[in-house]
Amino acid sequence: MSDITIVWDPTTGHGDWQVSGADLVGGNDLASAVLISIFSDRTAHPNDVIPDGTGDPRGWWGDDAKYPVGSRLWLLARSKQTREVLASAQDYILEALQWLLDDGVAAAVDVGVEWTRPGMLGAQVVVRRHDGSAVTFNFAWAWAQITG
Repeated sequence: MSDITIVWDPTTGHGDWQVSGADLVGGNDLASAVLISIFSDRTAHPNDVIPDGTGDPRGWWGDDAKYPVGSRLWLLARSKQTREVLASAQDYILEALQWLLDDGVAAAVDVGVEWTRPGMLGAQVVVRRHDGSAVTFNFAWAWAQITG
């Protein structure tokens, strides 16, 4: 049985299930897993600075401390365009996808990040399978909340 397909709408900044008639579309399991892992808000660590000043660590109430869901990319929402922010973004994406390696879904995960234009963070994620094949995901449109 395959997973429900999730598609990302960059104009709204939200993912949603894909439908065909009255049915949910299945398949694209790896793509859906990567979208959920990167674009869900992982709970902030106790020493993380919350960008909106509320102190709300976000995250999912059902998280298991050993297997949290999502990424901490949301912590970069009010950041400046610096090399340190790029390094944090790369670290957060790798952290979010670590479960693919731990669960044996992938043989390797490579992440590259860059400033695609002023105020826009882009990322390329390459998931390498055990059979030697690779799937590449480009997220050059995803993060426009970074300040210039």
